[in-house]
This record gives sequence, structure tokens and C-alpha cells, in this order.
Amino acid sequence: MHISSLPSPYGIGSMGKTAREFADFLSEAGQSYWQLLPICPTGYGDSPYQSYSTNAGNPYFIDLDTLCDEGLLTKAEIDEMFWGDDPEKVDYGALYSNRYPILKKAVARFWQKPDREFDAFCLDNAFWLEDYALFMALKKNLGGTPWYSWEAPIRNREDAALKAARATYAEEVQFWKTVQYIFFKQWHSLLGYINSKGIKVIGDLPIYVSLDGVDVWSNPELFQLDENKTPKEVAGCPPDGFSADGQLWGNPLYDWDFHEKTGYKWWIKRIEYLCSVYDVLRIDHFRGFDTYYAIPYGDTTAKNGVWKQGPGMKLFNAVEQTIGRKPIIAEDLGYLTDTVKKLLADSGFPGMKVLQFAFDTRDENSHEYLPWKHPANSIAYIGTHDNDTACGWIESAYPEDISFAKEFLGLNETEGYNWGMIRALMTSNADTTIIQFQDLLGLGSGARMNTPSSVGTNWLWRAKEGSFDNELAKKLLHKTKLYDRLR
Repeated sequence: MHISSLPSPYGIGSMGKTAREFADFLSEAGQSYWQLLPICPTGYGDSPYQSYSTNAGNPYFIDLDTLCDEGLLTKAEIDEMFWGDDPEKVDYGALYSNRYPILKKAVARFWQKPDREFDAFCLDNAFWLEDYALFMALKKNLGGTPWYSWEAPIRNREDAALKAARATYAEEVQFWKTVQYIFFKQWHSLLGYINSKGIKVIGDLPIYVSLDGVDVWSNPELFQLDENKTPKEVAGCPPDGFSADGQLWGNPLYDWDFHEKTGYKWWIKRIEYLCSVYDVLRIDHFRGFDTYYAIPYGDTTAKNGVWKQGPGMKLFNAVEQTIGRKPIIAEDLGYLTDTVKKLLADSGFPGMKVLQFAFDTRDENSHEYLPWKHPANSIAYIGTHDNDTACGWIESAYPEDISFAKEFLGLNETEGYNWGMIRALMTSNADTTIIQFQDLLGLGSGARMNTPSSVGTNWLWRAKEGSFDNELAKKLLHKTKLYDRLR
């Protein structure tokens, strides 16, 4: 359940009252984890996997009612803004137009009586905050154009140009720093509340960063760029039974030789930081650390890509030697070779098993996802944010796949297809199971969070007000006890 999907009158879920109500619901239902998508700012296509920063928090998630309670806003100021007209869909256009003017008012009042902790926050987070705030200020004042189209002195981060920009846009830089301070003040308050309910938060580390983001602008040497700072090749996935053209993500690829020379310093800092933001960290596209798919920059499909060698255990050994063993989940889905499986085994991280994949006749390895074959050291799902909902899958999958699933799992309309799949999930051998909230509600394809390789219809779904009801909590608690998953 992503924060964006929580009910709210202000266009998108936030870190306020309903987030705490969801934590209460999870506690009453006997649950131990709340898994989120990345909480970083969304970029192209409103995707949390295409962010302007790997470290910053999404300003849209700042709770406006809390700002009212703190005297930084008035209810009238919030209510006069348009936040969208569909409570079950995020209106990113309305948010983009109206959320920042509201935050400008809140920040102006914040500085009338600033918190004492602000300076300490800026000092502790200077390794990313300074560049992020300047990047966003420049982006705002340069018409939103990508950094690689900026004039050479600032694009290339010449000292004089950076110094001049910090002076010219000092007020805007301070605004972005303050927004991040407010975000993380609310985040740590919410995290403390969730933890007090006996629940841990699983966060997400996207393997790649956005080309038009502060991470590439401030550290171009970490990526495979040419002398003009243009990517040589970009990330994606090859064609398969699901997509004839493959998936062209377009993210810049890492210069792993350079990372190795630095002792993987940037990666160690990134993982250490996100492990301080979340209780458990899910690393996206884990197989990309074994070998990664490189597509020529400028191609319109992923057909011409090639597999190249990644860092493997050298990276994860360096992480553990520097910051110790951390609670990490490896998203090991996709095209899995023997070397990927060995990397997972060597890491000791739990991998992921998706129940829907067990019944996909296009995949010759689908039997590995059957619930009785799940290894104990794994996290089992009906589907992830990239899959259809349980009820949507029953309606949209191939007829032979649906028939197989119904017979194998004993699915029927009386029990509910979603609850039958939840039953199968909970009786699997996996130590931990994660259920999408849409599947608890029995929602169809309209509640799907993301369809890979598509833009404009993703990351929109929101729960209705009152979705976290006592009857649903009691039913989930009963199932959790029944299948001996209560912790």
C-alpha cells in the first residue's frame, strides 16, 4: 500500500491521519510489515522509479492538515485549491499546479519561527541535500528543462557557476531544503507511530536513477556517459514472451569499473542512508547486479541490447564490510540465469516469489513459483505493483492459465478468487507473505498500480475513505492465525 494510495481530500495520500489509521488497521489484523513503493519525488510519467533524487522525499506526501495544526497553513487556504475530482485516482496535474504554491506559504511561515533542528538536519543530510536543493531551484528557474540542456558552465558544474547560482537562487534553494526538512520531520513521526504498533516498514531502492536527476548531474563519473554527458547505453529488459520489443527504461547505466575503484562508496552510502529511512530495504531489479541489459542510446526498442557483467558479490561484500549486515529483500524477478540464482544464494537475501507467475504458460520456469516450491527464505506475493490485481488477473489472463490456477488452487466464486489466492499464498513455504491492499478489497484491473512499458495510466489508484474497516481487519486476522502466520 503506497502512501499515494491512502485516502485524503487533497488529491493524494499523505503522512497524516489516514496513514496512522492504516497502521492501526494492520495492527488489528495481526500484520507485521507495511511495504511501500519508493517515497522519493516522482518524475517522468509520475513514476517513483524515475525520480529527481534517490534520497529526497516526495513533497506531495507532506500532510497539509498537520501543517494547519502547526500554524503554517489555514484550512481555508487548502480548501480553495483544486486537488482533483476523483477520490479514487491521483490527479498529478492538479498536484503539480497547486501543491507547491501551498507549500510556499507554509515555508514562509516556517521561517517566521524556524525549528531549532533545521540546521542539524541540513548538516546531517548535506551529502545529498545541497545538490538537490540547487538542482530543483535551477530546474524551476530554467523552465523545467533537463540538466543536460543547461548552459555548459552550470551543466558541467564549474565552481564559479555553482557559486553564482547558489547566490542568485538562494531563496529558492532554502525553500527546497525546508520542504525536505518538513517531509522528513513528518516521515520520522509516522515511522515512529507505525513501529509503536509492532509493524516494520519495507521501503524500496530502485536500482537505477533518472537521467534527468540530481544524482547524474552531481556525479556524472558514476555513469556510462560520453564526453558530452550523453549516455552511451541505457537500461531495460530484453524481448520475451510478455513483450516482443522488450522494455526500454532509458535510465543511464553505472560505470561499474569506476565504482569498484572507489570501493563502491556511493552505493554503500546510498544503502546505508535508505536503511536509516526504512526498517527493511527491498532492492529493485537485483538480477542487474549480476549481469545487466545495455541498450544503445537512441534506440526506440530494447531489441538490440546486450548483457554485460555487473559487480556481483563484490558490491554486497563491500556494503556488509562497511556498514554491517542489513535487512534486505532482493527483487529477483525476471530472466533468471544460474549466475543470478548463485548471487542470490551467496548474498543470503530473501528473494521474491509471485503466485501469478506460477500459472503463466509463456514462462518455462513458471513451476518455480508454485507455492509448495517457495523456499523458506523468500517473500511471497500474489502480485507486485507491476502485476494486475488478483481479481483482475482472473479476468485478463490466458484462459488455460486461469483454468490451471482454479484447479490447482481450488479457486471458486463462493470463497472469492482473491481470498482463494490469499489462502494459497499464506499456505506457501515462504517465511513471509505480502498482500496488495487491492487484493484484500477484491478490486479488479482498474485498481492496478502499474503496467510496465506504458505511460499516463499508472500510479493513480487510491483507496476509498472507510476502506480500513474492522470487519476486514478481523477477517485478515483470522486468516493470519489460521495459517500460523501471526507473529
